[in-house]
Amino acid sequence: MADWKDTRLVVTYNDGTGDVEVSPIETIAPSFALNAEAIHSIEKTHCGVVYTPQAITFSMTVKAIGDVAAKLTVLALNGMPFDVVLKEKVGDDWSFANVVMSDCIITSCVPTTATPSGAPTATFSGFSMGASAQANDQTQARVGA
Repeated sequence: MADWKDTRLVVTYNDGTGDVEVSPIETIAPSFALNAEAIHSIEKTHCGVVYTPQAITFSMTVKAIGDVAAKLTVLALNGMPFDVVLKEKVGDDWSFANVVMSDCIITSCVPTTATPSGAPTATFSGFSMGASAQANDQTQARVGA
């Protein structure tokens, strides 16, 4: 299992000349809607199920200092897809560990106002075309693309 003090989430995308990494992400709150509706009849309840399309949305907050918020704003304005990747620190390097959400698209951005104390933040919301998860026992799940 990964040691959380030696892990970080980053946004990665390809700008045509190579992979670009955007970090740090302050917070991220994914939401998975894995919808299923029970089919009932007069005689019996739950006699079947209808599955609706899965939906993965997220809300990501970054400090609005440096170029992190600017890079994410450019991704949003260009409608460019990106991945959210978990990286682990191995020695002095941060190495790829796991793609958490893939083909993400930003649909909105809400920056906070600047104040004399503390750094302003920007919250980006959007959806992901796919996500993956891995449990401690190495079982894996994949949703979407």
